[in-house]
Amino acid sequence: MTTSIPAPNDLGPPPFGTFAPNAVQRAVIALAHRSKLKRGAFRPMLSRLVNLFGDGPVDTHYQGAAFRFYHQASATERGALFNPDYNLEELDFLRAQTPAGGVFVDVGANVGTYAMVMARHVGPAGRVIAVEPHPLTHARLRFNCTASAYGHVTLVAAAAGDVDGTLMIETDGDNLGASHVATGAVAGGNAIEVPSLRLLRILGDAGVSYVDALKIDVEGYEDRVLTGFFTGAPQALWPRAVVIEHLSRNEWLADCLEDMLARGYAAVAETRSNTLLTRGYAAVAETRSNTLLTRPSSSREV
Repeated sequence: MTTSIPAPNDLGPPPFGTFAPNAVQRAVIALAHRSKLKRGAFRPMLSRLVNLFGDGPVDTHYQGAAFRFYHQASATERGALFNPDYNLEELDFLRAQTPAGGVFVDVGANVGTYAMVMARHVGPAGRVIAVEPHPLTHARLRFNCTASAYGHVTLVAAAAGDVDGTLMIETDGDNLGASHVATGAVAGGNAIEVPSLRLLRILGDAGVSYVDALKIDVEGYEDRVLTGFFTGAPQALWPRAVVIEHLSRNEWLADCLEDMLARGYAAVAETRSNTLLTRGYAAVAETRSNTLLTRPSSSREV
């Protein structure tokens, strides 16, 4: 995991549990969980209601991992707080494709609603690499990782991109998770500069020799991350399964979905936000080391 040196007077965030929901907040959250109120249209109202009875974040568990959710200005954190099935189809797919002790990579990890859940799934013998460039979001990701006591997660405080260098990230004040790489000639006034690393460099620095599953959600920058990766990476590093957000497909300079299909991936499902792909088992087995134990394809089908 990445490390940082706190200032002498920096006591760090209060420990997990400090912001446990009170009785009224628990009642509101429970009502959402068992009703149609958990749907996206109702979540901002629920967030305001929970905030009315206790200002600040909420410490809770989602899919078995510990989280501090700043739900007021984050659609992802609202979703996971109020909907126990948030992104469940994608998570079930990734868990089915990734064995215990396996390797999962999360590009655009946000606060960890995929990475921490998959860290619990692969267990301490596995590896999770979580890539999140926005400093505030990365701090929340780090807190959730620490609260869950996952020592097998590598946190990367950089943007995945097509080159090693720097990128400008524009912050979305209404929804932190929608912050995105500034691709225009002039970045907005709320843009910040962050390090940028190629995905191949990130995996190399992490010492990863294969990837069972990868999820990528970088707000329209997916093609810049993946096209160069598949061009330059050995096939042994190509992930067995991919979840890619397609909501910003119109912003891609190259269609990385079509590129993956041409490279032997198959789109097996599509949700409102994501396309789910698998790579042929024979190709995976052929490109991995003979010393690596592989499982029959039937055991890793959804």
